[in-house]
Amino acid sequence: MKKDASVDNIYSLEGRVPLEKAIPFGLQHILAMFVANIAPIIIVAGACGLDSSQSAQLIQSAMIVAGIGTLIQLFPLWKIGSGLPIVMGISFTFVSVFCFIGPTYGYNAIIGAVLVGGIIEGILGLFAKYWTKLITPIVAASVVTAIGFSLLSVGAASFGGGSGSEGFGSAANWILGTITLLCCLLFNIFAKSYWKQLSVLFGLVVGYIVAVFMGVVDFSALKSASIVALPSILPFKPEFNMSAIIAVVLIFLVSATETIGDTSALATSGLDREASVKEVAGSLTCDGFISALSSLFGCLPITSFSQNVGLVAMTKVVNRFTIATGAVIMIIAGIFPGFGTLLATLPDAVLGGCTIMMFGTIVVSGLRMISNCGYTQRNVTIVALSMSMGIGFTQVPEIFEIFPQIVQNVFATNCVAVVFLVAVILNLVLPENMENNVKSAKV
Repeated sequence: MKKDASVDNIYSLEGRVPLEKAIPFGLQHILAMFVANIAPIIIVAGACGLDSSQSAQLIQSAMIVAGIGTLIQLFPLWKIGSGLPIVMGISFTFVSVFCFIGPTYGYNAIIGAVLVGGIIEGILGLFAKYWTKLITPIVAASVVTAIGFSLLSVGAASFGGGSGSEGFGSAANWILGTITLLCCLLFNIFAKSYWKQLSVLFGLVVGYIVAVFMGVVDFSALKSASIVALPSILPFKPEFNMSAIIAVVLIFLVSATETIGDTSALATSGLDREASVKEVAGSLTCDGFISALSSLFGCLPITSFSQNVGLVAMTKVVNRFTIATGAVIMIIAGIFPGFGTLLATLPDAVLGGCTIMMFGTIVVSGLRMISNCGYTQRNVTIVALSMSMGIGFTQVPEIFEIFPQIVQNVFATNCVAVVFLVAVILNLVLPENMENNVKSAKV
């Protein structure tokens, strides 16, 4: 018998939620990632010398493709998609390599490399059951924890007003970030029932209103925004430069690692179980093929968004229909640029006030996964060494100066990539019976 729509279904993967109740939760997911979703485009477009109209076109395409990708993750097509409440967006992981490739080979070379890299990751996802055995629970736990730690600086930068922004760390940004954070906490403490799970949305709305009264919200971009616009197909003709392709494919492998971690963290924190091989494979396949589709619209790779994994971990809202309303909002934001432009006026400091707590939740999820694996000598060695090298080495990126530029692009500033590589190697070489070996040595 078909279940009636109920707001209680927000905590279940399946089931319908009344539309008027689902929309606020979907909007919360989009507001939590909107600024971070368009920031990579702005950075790469600036490095490649694209004009403002081209940048606006890419932002529009990113919204539409991210919305489509999220819907496919929620409701898989064939083997593409995980069926989990994963929200897709433009990945920061590729920014450093694109800022190198763009000025060197041109933006068209980026598009060609994304097309090839996306197809390769999609194919790897289809055959994931043959190689994900390397990603044991302790490796996945290490990666999830690393993702959480890597995002803490992102949250802090947003809290301060956005890295490199004018007035970074100013009193105004501190006030906005603190007010938003306090509103999130107080709403979560005093709200009743399912309303508690809208604490992030409440904080964002209050923070935004305060920002408007403080005069720090810039509405100037709304004047030039068109009412309706459709994205262009192949606005940039792909160019296939082998050096660019090799560099980007390597980053796609790093991104795949993050996707595995995101999928594992989401299943653990939101559904209280481990992600299945089929779900991981579908998630990877969707990442790859949607990224290839994104390149046809002249846009950057679309991958799972760790910010939203943190939101799921904090709220426990996992309902696919509810998250789908957020995906539809993203598509609308792309078709109606004025709506997307309005969402983009959300100040970084307001976003930072919410994300600080969300990213910390990912760290806790990773630590919980490590605890579930058990604190054996072998597991402790894998986690301790991979985390210390991953986080430690990337805090002093100069340590990679002796390596080729391509290695620096992959590892120097990406602690997740280093943690993954070290954890996989240790998992392969360390003996399973380390405890017995230690006891024998003592005897």
